[in-house]
Amino acid sequence: MSEKNQKSALSESGSKPASANVNPKSAQKIRASRKNKFEEEDLLQQLLNGNKTALGRAITLVESNQFSHRKKAQQLLEGALPYSQKSIRIGITGVPGVGKSTFIESFGSYLIEQGKKVAVLAVDPSSSVSHGSILGDKTRMENLVKEENAFIRPSASGSSLGGVAKKTRESIILCEAAGFDVVLIETVGVGQSETTVHSMTDFFLLLKLAGAGDELQGIKRGIIEMADAIVINKADGDNIKAAREAKLEFNRALQLYPSKESGWKPKVALSSALKQTGIDSVWELIKEFEKLGKENGFFLKNRKEQNKFWLLQTINEHLKNRFYQNPVMKNELEIQLKAIENNKITAFAAADLLIEKFENLD
Repeated sequence: MSEKNQKSALSESGSKPASANVNPKSAQKIRASRKNKFEEEDLLQQLLNGNKTALGRAITLVESNQFSHRKKAQQLLEGALPYSQKSIRIGITGVPGVGKSTFIESFGSYLIEQGKKVAVLAVDPSSSVSHGSILGDKTRMENLVKEENAFIRPSASGSSLGGVAKKTRESIILCEAAGFDVVLIETVGVGQSETTVHSMTDFFLLLKLAGAGDELQGIKRGIIEMADAIVINKADGDNIKAAREAKLEFNRALQLYPSKESGWKPKVALSSALKQTGIDSVWELIKEFEKLGKENGFFLKNRKEQNKFWLLQTINEHLKNRFYQNPVMKNELEIQLKAIENNKITAFAAADLLIEKFENLD
């Protein structure tokens, strides 16, 4: 065949050469879109393969406040969801200074010795003045952070209430998809408002101190009602006697509370995270709780109820974001704030006007 009659591969395929009239900006957008799609699929695959770097990137994407990241994060979560739900989720709370980080390091190290993969989602309080957080949990858990089967992710609480970060629920799903079978959620530790973490965990562990006035505080309702176990930490040295007495006090206090729907009777234990004593007993309690819950059906029922709760929470969050991000409402809000400042309207009447205005926008 002569060169004149030969057809190029381009001709055989029926394709046409790129037109010189193609807008370079459009071509760049298309290439960027394809690249992003590839990166998202690649990130999910790496996540499912247990890559801890990919898990960190995935959580960063989910935590991002940028509107452009919302769709990508949602796609990533949808891809990860079928591979989640396979862990035991443990919430750990207690007042500042109770030794949460030290306890989690000892507890996590023990679980890894038992063949578990442990993810720690640590939440640090954000300053109401500077809005910053220290995020020093990796520094405090210097031994656990070196473990191959451990993942530690500190996050700022931001404006979220309930002792957790805004996206902790989504982070749990990503950790489970990455193959971590124990997820520990360390709360801010404000003491009496750890309500949200209770709605996203299977087991709620309350750390207490002896000899610090904590016995009386613990008898208060609220957080004590949510606890599945109370652990008196720092039960070592000269503090052992006080810790044993505190254990008796809490056991008496727990007799006053009604039975839990799970059928589980909360227990009190002693531990020393520093001396690494009592850690195995805490894990045995959690396994006993999990076994009971799966046998009587509460474990699965509780997770289903939690999913319903988070549906309602997500709707509330989306409605709030739509309100505050709407340009019209931003302007109207400024008008009403000035009116309140000048004593021309009450805050309640202004709220009604704004909500009515927002409803009429649709």
